This record gives sequence, C-alpha cells and structure tokens, in this order.
Amino acid sequence: MSFTEKQTGYFKSFDGTRIYYEIHGEGEPLILNYGIGCLINHWHPQIKHFSKKYKVIVYDYRAHHLSEIPENQNHLDLDSMAQDIQALCHELQIEKAHFCGHSFGVQLLIRTYDMFPELFEDLVFINGFVQNPLVGMFGNDLALSFFHLFKSGYGLLPETLTQLWKMAIQNPLAIHLSALAGGFNLKLTALKDIEIYAKGVSSLDLNAFICMFESMLNYDGRPVLERIQVPTLVIAGANDSVTPLKHQKDLHYQIKNSSYLLVPYGSHCSQLDMPDLVNLKMDQFYMLPRKKTLRSGGN
Repeated sequence: MSFTEKQTGYFKSFDGTRIYYEIHGEGEPLILNYGIGCLINHWHPQIKHFSKKYKVIVYDYRAHHLSEIPENQNHLDLDSMAQDIQALCHELQIEKAHFCGHSFGVQLLIRTYDMFPELFEDLVFINGFVQNPLVGMFGNDLALSFFHLFKSGYGLLPETLTQLWKMAIQNPLAIHLSALAGGFNLKLTALKDIEIYAKGVSSLDLNAFICMFESMLNYDGRPVLERIQVPTLVIAGANDSVTPLKHQKDLHYQIKNSSYLLVPYGSHCSQLDMPDLVNLKMDQFYMLPRKKTLRSGGN
C-alpha cells in the first residue's frame, strides 16, 4: 500500500466527542501520538516508512484540527484523551498495539498505560517527558511564568489575546525563534513542515488549548514508570532545549530494561530531523524478542 492510500473516519468517544483518524497500510497496529498543538503531518516520514508493513494509525486529539471540541470543558484533560485512545482501539477492534508518542504524546501514553495497560504491546517515546516540561525549560522558569501570565491575560481579554496568538504564531520570525530555542533543526527539517505546524497551531481554539496545556503541566507520571512492563524505547535529541536530555534519561533509567537512542543534532522533533535513523532504530526495536528487551546504553 502506498503512502497516499489511506482510510479515514470518525468515532464517538465516551462523551460523544467525534475524533478523526486515519489508517495507512496493513499489518500489526502501530498508533502514533503527536505533541500538543501538533498535526498528523509531524509523522509523515514514519507513516511512509512503517505503512509498508504495519497498520499505521494516526488521529487528531480532541480539540485539535479535524476532531471536535468537547462540550464539557472538564473533558479537556489527559484522562479524557486516554479514554479516546481506548475508544479508538474499540472502534478499530484492536486488542493490543504498538504505541509511539512524541513530546506531550509520551506523557499521554504514560497516563493511558496507567489506565489501560492491556492495550500495549510496547512503547516508543520520542523527545518526551513525564512531568511539567516548563520547569527548568531553557535553564530557568520563565516559560512557566509566561504561561501563567498568558492564561491570566486570556481570562481578561480573550479576543485580543486570540488575535495576538494567531499573529505571533504565523509570523515568519516565530519559525526561526522556535528553531533557535531547539524546537526544530532548520538544517535538517523541511521548512514547509515547520510552516504547516505553525499554521496548525494558530488554528486551534485558544481556550481549549490552554485547558489541555494546563492539564499537561499538572500531571506527574513518575510513579507509573516503575510499573511499565512492556518493552520500551526512549529516543532523545542531542540539541533539544524544549525537553532536554534530562527528561529522556529519567524515562530511560526509571523504566526497567528500556532501550535508549541519542539522535545527534536532533532538535525537539527528532523524527523529522533524522527520520531514517529514528525509523531504523524503531525497526530494530520491533524485531527484538518480545519476552526480553536488553538495555542499550547512550549518553
């Protein structure tokens, strides 16, 4: 099956929210989970590669792009999104799947594993984290302070802040600033992919995004890590300043028998920077005997 061929559909989650999904290829199910505010496009190298031998499933989170915003604002949280994954598996009659997450998608998968461990064949974490990523980001807590200031401003002037948000995200300068901050490697990632990302982020409902972002900040999944019993691969980007190596090393050391890959020159989007290396490592990981995964080192 070629990269361009796909099946698309919607399903209703536990609260009636309609969730959009795509299926590429045939074989064992591999479910890809992007970062908060991201798009399915962030997985295009992996969709093209893995759909040749897997049933690759991608979907939009609630309040993201082609999926609906839930009527109940309390359902803009990690628990609701984990229930979306369970509902997706039920819709597609999947008993167990390979799961891969990027950035916030890692945190989501950790919460989902805590709630529904029976769904997981194994886990791949790319540039991920398990607790508040803004604490210590860029070596300080300015990002966390800015979020709280922005949230307060939105509460006072929602329309004004929404317009400023769209203008800032779509500004070409924002692309270069995000690259300088370690979000992308402009020498490795195609500019059009970053532009698509910026356009997608600016299209999100800002109130929903703030609610989901706050849920991300409030979750601490560290107690779950020692309970993970499935084979796990942790991938880190050497030049990722958004979620620095400390986050991935913590995941690696706390998940028993996990494997680790450090992507040289990798930014926060290592799967876009060096997709061939990431895909190769994932291929090798999936070919390991499922009963025993040996720890592989990295710096």
